[in-house]
Amino acid sequence: MKLIIGTQEEVIKKAAQRYVKLLNEKPEAVLGLATGSTPLGLYAELAKLCAEGKLSFAKCTTFNLDEYIGLDGTHDQSYRYFMNKNLFEKVDIRMEATHVPSGAVKSDEEAEQYDAEIKAAGGIDLQLLGLGNIGFNEPLTPFTSMTHIVKLTDSTREANKRFFASIDDVPTHAVTMGIHTVMQAKSIILMAFGEGKAEIIKKTVEGRPEIAVPASLLQLHEDVELYLDEAAASKLS
Repeated sequence: MKLIIGTQEEVIKKAAQRYVKLLNEKPEAVLGLATGSTPLGLYAELAKLCAEGKLSFAKCTTFNLDEYIGLDGTHDQSYRYFMNKNLFEKVDIRMEATHVPSGAVKSDEEAEQYDAEIKAAGGIDLQLLGLGNIGFNEPLTPFTSMTHIVKLTDSTREANKRFFASIDDVPTHAVTMGIHTVMQAKSIILMAFGEGKAEIIKKTVEGRPEIAVPASLLQLHEDVELYLDEAAASKLS
């Protein structure tokens, strides 16, 4: 693992330069993308750089980590909607080249077709992750897992209810890339900000790789970069 530590603004700019370098060298690159609050600053920076003509998404393909079951792309809490509003509509990407798992899948067999699509595209060149679980993979998810349906825990639903009218509106299931799916990416970027992430960053970087802490499994990947602010890195020895 390579650690890049600085202010949040500094590490966002450095992470964005990974995309500039990759897309300038390989315009047809395949990008793995994530949702949530953590990548918002990065997406804003990428949109700015694209507007300035410093990178282009015109030939690339993207695959997102996950989606809620039961929400279509027009729902304002779906991850398709999130990506459209926060990145895709702000850059020169072909919308048909963007992929988000379908919230309409009914079985793991259907969900695994997403892995086939990734493989057909040539595999993910650079996978973006926020910190926590990998996608919606809860602790103890098998290392060999492919894209699959997961029942959301009460704690996950509780954490996400602030985005919905009530807890009853929070979906009970999601479809997510599996840990094995993510680990097949050629390179991985993980971003984390704030003191609240410090303990899990310590386990991710310095703990034993174990499925009880999904992010710690990234130690087993040969090309991972962690972009951290000082608060998130504060417990590293």
